[in-house]
Amino acid sequence: MAKKYQRLSFIYYIWILIFIVAPILLLLYQSFYDIYGNLTLDNYRAYFSNKNYIIMTLNSFLTAFLITAFTLLWAYPFSYFLTKAKHKDLILLLVILPTWINLVLKAYAFIGLFNKNGSIAGFLGLASEGILFTNPAFILVASYVELPFMILPIFRSIDSIPNEYIIASEDLGANKIQTFRKVILPLSMDGIVAGVQAVFIPSLSLFLITRIIGGNKIITLGTAVEQHYLVTQNWGMGSTIGLVLIFMMFVVISILNRRGVENEK
Repeated sequence: MAKKYQRLSFIYYIWILIFIVAPILLLLYQSFYDIYGNLTLDNYRAYFSNKNYIIMTLNSFLTAFLITAFTLLWAYPFSYFLTKAKHKDLILLLVILPTWINLVLKAYAFIGLFNKNGSIAGFLGLASEGILFTNPAFILVASYVELPFMILPIFRSIDSIPNEYIIASEDLGANKIQTFRKVILPLSMDGIVAGVQAVFIPSLSLFLITRIIGGNKIITLGTAVEQHYLVTQNWGMGSTIGLVLIFMMFVVISILNRRGVENEK
């Protein structure tokens, strides 16, 4: 049976070849052409020598870090107490439900909440100007969108910790804080790493939320790719930035995976 299923694995490799490898190779090919279709290295020179692209790169990392930090700050305590809840499956379903709603609909819903006539702006005493098209609004909405993807792996990692470990820790004289620091937190580190990957990587290339919630005030590499493909029609530069994003994602994944292996040891 194992050999039979191994023969079917070629479908998986074909899927990877068509939908992952081929698009990356097309990006690599397109990145060596300028807007006039001439073979050139100017796209790479422009990216690494232009101050604006460097600022966009740093801004993308900063926003992705803030979104990841906020979601982790909210997700870990929630996941920890969720494992102790009586109806945790029902609550987990409620956490997953927002992911079934289209991202555009959720983003436009926040426009009504954040504008000067919205309830959140009124609650914060900002009814005269609102908080729409600001960095805090963008970070808040992006964190809300990414939050379920941080909660799920952390919840599964904490929920899978055998209760015998907790009992053994308490029998050995550890209090609740020591049990959390020495037992629960290390054993849930795999879930944290998985959640950080699931949030940080997509946050690097956000462009839809930056447009709808951030307006033109928040510029990241994701919005730069969108502009080059849809506005300036400079597909070569857009492909170059896309390849840089992919490379940075691989670097982040490698670092996080290495940290995860070190924590296991």
